[in-house]
Amino acid sequence: MSFFEEVSPSMDRYLEQHCSEEPELLKKLRRETFQKTTQPHMISGYQQGRLLSIISKLKQPNRILEIGTFTGYATLCLAEGLSKNGKITSLDINEDLAYLPQFFFNQSPFAHQIDFRLQNALEYLENSEEFFDLVFVDADKENYINYFEKLKPRLSPGAIVMFDNVLWYGKVLQDNPKQKSTQVIKELNEKIAQDTDFESLILPLRDGVHLLLKK
Repeated sequence: MSFFEEVSPSMDRYLEQHCSEEPELLKKLRRETFQKTTQPHMISGYQQGRLLSIISKLKQPNRILEIGTFTGYATLCLAEGLSKNGKITSLDINEDLAYLPQFFFNQSPFAHQIDFRLQNALEYLENSEEFFDLVFVDADKENYINYFEKLKPRLSPGAIVMFDNVLWYGKVLQDNPKQKSTQVIKELNEKIAQDTDFESLILPLRDGVHLLLKK
């Protein structure tokens, strides 16, 4: 559950009732996530999924990178906007859960465009020569700054990057947080705001999405 859902569950329900309909395959995936995983709150969910879909459709990217697959909900939302010959590479390291996103990827109309890899994202970025048009990061928070630094040279002009959970349940308001993940997220938000290579803003959707546009 997000910080904002705790503050106003009625508002959250209202927002879900007034956005585009969730595709049937994603409804099934969301149910499976809540039935078969121990941390179902990690799923991007209905509202955020529609945001990812709309941004991807506006961009019509050729190359998408997703860091943190979980059960593949966000992957499928992002894939909705891929160009005809586009590809999304989704990276995760959870071998035990890999069967679930792969099962749903195989059922989707984007199966041939999804490259799902069990691979460390930092290692992948160090060895990759690809440039990406759209990136979504929703993985281990303590590496967020490392991901940002590794991603910068791999972004095409006009690329869109999104970091999830950047409000961190409201903990970013703490002056001197003790939790490492909170410290890193606060540092990332400040670093992005000062980086003249990007235009950026934080969307207060669910637990916060930092949206960046590469100049």
